[in-house]
Amino acid sequence: MTPQNIETCIREKLENYFRDLEGETPHHLHDMVIRLVEKPVLELVMQKADNNQSRAAEWLGLNRNTLRKKLVEHGLIA
Repeated sequence: MTPQNIETCIREKLENYFRDLEGETPHHLHDMVIRLVEKPVLELVMQKADNNQSRAAEWLGLNRNTLRKKLVEHGLIA
């Protein structure tokens, strides 16, 4: 899957979200989308990196401490 395909998928899902709101005003949309996308990204990258935080942080372009903080925030580690 190319980045364009991922973008298209996200765009389609957001269109569905707005349609399902039936005219209601969305709130905190950016935070919601980031939270909902970030967790599965972290889960999958950690899995593919064999739970090696240093490797996963490198793949994500994050500092290892930042990755660790995000893993805790999403309840993926204690």
